[in-house]
Amino acid sequence: MTIVPASRADVPGVIDLIGRVFVEYGWIWDPGTEVPDLLRWAPHYEPPNGAFFVIRHAERVVGSVGVDRVDGDTAELHRLYLDPSVRGRGFGDALVDTILDWCRTHGIGRLVLWSDTRFEHAHLLYRRKGFRQTGERVLPDDINQSREYHFERVV
Repeated sequence: MTIVPASRADVPGVIDLIGRVFVEYGWIWDPGTEVPDLLRWAPHYEPPNGAFFVIRHAERVVGSVGVDRVDGDTAELHRLYLDPSVRGRGFGDALVDTILDWCRTHGIGRLVLWSDTRFEHAHLLYRRKGFRQTGERVLPDDINQSREYHFERVV
């Protein structure tokens, strides 16, 4: 399994992956509400504004991550998800490294992200990769009653 650049054609597989994770957490899965960026691929994940990467196993998307520019020096990491079958094997680290490399290649000096407070293992990964938690927000209209932590790091 390797990390490869994704295209609009990978959206159904990524949506399926995220849906599996939502089911794992017992959350309500409504792609139109939860992943509007994937449904409107451009401009989020098309060059030069951003990129998206996936990991496939037997033609099934088992890992994903995206990035898009916030401004001239900042990008935001999105949609880091791993299927339970591939967790604990270094793929999360590799996906974050892929985004950090993309940022360096594109002259981005700062990377930020928001992560649901219930993704505790992801927070360990982000801290291990040099991110620091800098804030928190509540999403009042979210059907899954999400609270999120803000993380950032210098690239």
